[in-house]
Parts: sequence; C-alpha cells; structure tokens
Amino acid sequence: MGVLEIEIKPIQKTKADEIVKKYHYSGKVVQNSNINFGVFYKGLLLGAMQFGSPTDKRKILPLVADTKWGGMVELNRMAFSDALPRFSESRAISLAMKWIKKNAPQIEWVVSFADGCQCGHGTIYQASNFYLTQIKKNSRIIELPNGEKVHFLCFSPSRMGKYSDDMKKRGYTNERQYLDECYPGWKILDGYMFRYIYFLTKKAKKRFTGEFIPFSKIKELGIQMVRGENING
Repeated sequence: MGVLEIEIKPIQKTKADEIVKKYHYSGKVVQNSNINFGVFYKGLLLGAMQFGSPTDKRKILPLVADTKWGGMVELNRMAFSDALPRFSESRAISLAMKWIKKNAPQIEWVVSFADGCQCGHGTIYQASNFYLTQIKKNSRIIELPNGEKVHFLCFSPSRMGKYSDDMKKRGYTNERQYLDECYPGWKILDGYMFRYIYFLTKKAKKRFTGEFIPFSKIKELGIQMVRGENING
C-alpha cells in the first residue's frame, strides 16, 4: 500500500520538536507552533508537521482580505524521515488540511515558505495544491563565520534566545552593529524565498489580494533548488 499507509495524528509539541530537530535540515524548531501532527507509517512515528502563527502576522493577514486574526496559520515546519515512502509529504499535507477543515473551521488558509537558500523551491507545495504567491531574493537568512545559518530575527532585541540575550548582555541595540563587531565576516545567504498559500475555502481564495505566479516562472528565472543546490545548471 505504500504511501496510503501514512497516517497523521495530533501529538504534543515537545514530541514534534524532537522529530523536527532530528529530521529537519535546519535542526531548529519554531516556538509558536500550536497545531502539531505526527506522521506515522506502519505505526512508527517518522515525521512531524507544525502549524502556528506567522512571525509577523500583521503583514501576512492582508494577503487575504477580511481575514480574522485566527483565520489563518503558517505551516512552520515539515520534517520527514527518509524511511518514509515516496510522496509521503503530499499525502501527509492532504490529511493535515482535512483535519484542520474539520476541527478548526475558523482557519481559512495556510501560508508556508520554501527556503531556496538551504533547501528547495517548493516542489512539495506545488504537488499539494498550494499556490505560489511570491518569489523574493533572500535578505533575512544569514550565515555566521562558524557556518551556522540563522534568521536575522534571532538577533532582534525584542526576542528571547542565545543571540538576542547575548546582544542585551553586551549592551547592543542594533543587530547589524552587533553582527559586525561580534561576528565579523557574517553574510546574507545567496538565494530566494518562495511563498505558498493553500486555501481551505473557496471564499478565501476569492479574497486573495496578490497575484498567483505560475510554477514555470521559477525555472524561467533559473532558480530551481533541491537540497540547497541549483539544478538549472
């Protein structure tokens, strides 16, 4: 039966975090995920999907006019073991969307981002009925001199974490000054970010305020990415 044996079930965030740290390319979790699914195959927990509020929700909400504060979520993380059968991602996404429609009907749409700097351009989303709504040159994912790759938001004085905490401890209030003086040689990763939206209702799709971009545009621009490598040659 292969991929048809895939099942998803809500699991505790702590358990989903363990899976993400084990299988996600970044090894990092998102703190504000509040819908967490385990991906099971033949009874074994081999993947996780985490949904939650976007980092900057006020900027995301206007993408679909008249969306209520709790009317959308972001698919923050997907992490799957290589032991899962082919097409497991699209199967799991389909099951997750059905669960959300049934159990959280106030949610009208889901946004997610494909990281073309470190991973891919969103092939899984394209196979799962998401719409491509933005292609943007990366300006937020950076690489530190030790090779660690982090989001620029990790250095925001308003956040908690080892980098923002260290900034405060050292008396810095400007992220770039902190990076320049404490991590000389840091750089913005070359690549693109791709924004995708999945509409759970037809009404939400009609209220979309942006533009739908054909998937072919990615190839046309020569920015197809798989596992962080450009496959356009």
